[in-house]
Amino acid sequence: MKNMFQNKYTRDNLAEVLRCHGVTPTHQRIEIAHAIFSRGEHLSAEQTLVLVNDRASETSKATVYNTLNLFLEKKLVREVIVDPNKVFYDPNPEPHHHFYNIDSGELTDIAVNDIHIAGLPPLPPGMVTDRVDIIVRIRTASA
Repeated sequence: MKNMFQNKYTRDNLAEVLRCHGVTPTHQRIEIAHAIFSRGEHLSAEQTLVLVNDRASETSKATVYNTLNLFLEKKLVREVIVDPNKVFYDPNPEPHHHFYNIDSGELTDIAVNDIHIAGLPPLPPGMVTDRVDIIVRIRTASA
């Protein structure tokens, strides 16, 4: 996935990307968007904060969380919850699934066509399926 994002998103064009999604581009929002989109990686809010503040230590943790929640609301990113204490923000909004490496804490993409679902249980009355997220937890094999 990284190659798909490299050189596609720059600070110069991210303001327009944000505007197209109904987000007012501020300096901090552009920096947060750049940290997420220019790398094409799944980052936690804490990782995003470190990347943003490596350039200029002016962004608070609350600003990063609020901005990521805004990006989530505007469908710029997807939230991937691997456990209650580990949330990643995925810059790829297209349907896909994930490997979660328990040893390294790394999250990587699985193409949607690489997983086949035979069926879903009946939904409660009045409900429709929004999406299906599959996380395959992996670890180094024991000798």
